[in-house]
Order: sequence, then structure tokens, then C-alpha cells
Amino acid sequence: MLYLDNSATTKIHPEVLEVMLPYLQEEYGNPSSKFYSLAENAKKAVAKARQQVAQLLGCDPDEVVFTSGATESNNMIIKGVADYYGHRQNASNYLLTSAAEHPSVLETVQFLGDRGFSTKFLDVDSFARVIIENVTEAVTQIQPLLTSFMWGNNEIGSLNPIGELSKLYAANGLFFHTDATQIIGKVPVDLRKHKGIRFLSMSAHKIGGPKGIGAAIIRKQSKEIFTRLTPLLHGGGQENNYRSGTLAVHNIVGLGKAAELASQKLEENVQRLTQLENYLVDILKTNLGNKITFNSDTQDKIPGLISLQFIGVNNELLLKKLSSFIALSSGSACSSSKPSHVLSAARKSLEEVRQTIRITLSADVSESDLDLFREIN
Repeated sequence: MLYLDNSATTKIHPEVLEVMLPYLQEEYGNPSSKFYSLAENAKKAVAKARQQVAQLLGCDPDEVVFTSGATESNNMIIKGVADYYGHRQNASNYLLTSAAEHPSVLETVQFLGDRGFSTKFLDVDSFARVIIENVTEAVTQIQPLLTSFMWGNNEIGSLNPIGELSKLYAANGLFFHTDATQIIGKVPVDLRKHKGIRFLSMSAHKIGGPKGIGAAIIRKQSKEIFTRLTPLLHGGGQENNYRSGTLAVHNIVGLGKAAELASQKLEENVQRLTQLENYLVDILKTNLGNKITFNSDTQDKIPGLISLQFIGVNNELLLKKLSSFIALSSGSACSSSKPSHVLSAARKSLEEVRQTIRITLSADVSESDLDLFREIN
């Protein structure tokens, strides 16, 4: 089986599995306990993982909040900011996002809209990017309480103009959140350079880590002052009162190692994914010619993610036909039962949506693996 659905999930890295196993067996302590060695060992392991994630993202370790993944992080940040700040006197109650976001952002914003918050969903361009002029206009007109735009699109692969957005929000002193799940390990991230990004979401299983663990990055207002929000989960006050619940140490250790490897291999990974993407695109163009058309842009994109249409071919039927030897998808695994809202937002017709597939490569795929596509006609 040739696995080319790495935007849905990735294979766990052997080094990640190796460091996790002791915390599923002999090192089973609860890091919230005190004094005895099992608890202290767990506490040290969590602290190390927090440092590894912070190093990958260019933030302080105490700005890393462990969650179950990006969906929880998105919910926690958006709902938490809205509840904590939205009911204050003279506070804006506007939430700003785009029509091409992940469902965990779109549905959270809609949930809050149904409960009295004002919401605005900006249109995107033909590659599902936000249009900076439209964002600037909205920021000027409504001064949103919180804005959420993904860093890189999970279906088409386009990168939003994060540098420009960060500068815009820093200049206006407004909260900006980005779901960076799809770009970690494929695009350099340094939050110290992007001072306008106050919140960021990520998941471990997109970078060779385990499922069920991720992080919410909550940047401090200053070196000593934390940004507050209402917790999604109340209880024991773990994670600096941002997220209660016993920490899943084995998963956290796995995320930390995956982050370390992603940081070490970033340049190598980007180069390899770009090589593989160019190789595969050449095969597809040569072998299929006018039978296909590409939805993805050729620049400012996530390396290794290709969205394309097989003209006149139903994507579900094609995926089933290929499923015995190639694993592909039609789009986001998080909205698999619905037609792609991302492609619709990018002004693709229903027919174009229904003939689209997404290919997402990994660096351990070989050119000879991709030669399988020469047999598709």
C-alpha cells in the first residue's frame, strides 16, 4: 500500500514510539503528584516535551498548553477568548474568520454566533487564501475581538499571507489566532518574529507523532503577564489553569520527540517534499495531460500537497478503484461526509468538487513508489 494521505494523519516515527513506551509501562506516574520518583520523572518528561515544542515554534515553554489536538485547541481558544473578553463593557463582540477554515473553527464561530456574538466569514480567492485588503478593511470597520485564519489550507495547500496578517494585528493590538496544523514541519515557524500571532493550534499526528495530543500556543502579553481566557475544561487547574485534566504523559513525550525531529529535519523535509511533488506533477502532466487540472497553486503552498481534478471522473469511485494499492482522499478527513466547503469557497462548481482528489506526500516516499501513477490513465 502506497500511503499518500499524510494531511489526514502520518505514520508514527520509530524514534517517537521508542521514547513513548517507557511512559506506558514502568514510568506511569502522574506529573501532578509530588515528591516520589515516578511523579517527578513524569513531571520532568512533560517539561522536556514542552521545551521541545517551544523550540520548534519559537515561543516560550510556558506558552505551550497541551491539549488533545488542534480541534480542541481551536475550540478552547475561540470559545475561551469570546467568553472571557466578549461580555466586557465596550468590548467588541465580533469574531472574524474566512469561509475556507477547518470545520473546528467554522462551526465554533457559528456556535458562538448562534449565542449572540457577531460573526463575519470573509470570502477567499480562487486558491482559498484570504485577501489581505479585505482583512484590513474588516479590521478597520469592526475591530474584531478575535480573528482566526489558518496558516496553510488543509485541502488545497495554499499558504495565507501570515507575515502581513501578523503585522496588521500587531499594529492594531487585536487578538489573532492561526491553525497551523498542516504546516508544522513543512514551513518555518518562529512566533518571536510573528508578534501579531497571539494564539496557535497544532496536532502531533501530522508530524509523525501520536494521535490524541496537540498544543495550543497562548502567547503572553509580556514576559510576566499571561493572556487569560476561560478554560474549556474546568477541574484540577493543570496547564496553568488553561486546561484541566490528568496529563497523558506518554502522548506528550511523543509530541515532544516529534517536534524535536521536525525541527531538526525541517530543511531536509521541505527539500525532499518539493522534489517528490515536482516528480509526481511531471508524471501526472505527461501521463494524463488534459484529463486533469490542478486546484493547487504553484507557489506559496505547503510542499507535498497536491489537489487536482480528474475531469469527468467521480472522485469517490476513483478512490475506491485505487484503494487496494494507493491511499488517497477527496479532501479533509474531518468533513468526509460533506462536499468540500473549501473548494466551494474557492469558487469551484459542485462538479469540480466531485472530481477532486488530494495527494499528500511524505519524505519517506520514493520516486519509484510514485511511478505507480504512470499506470493510471
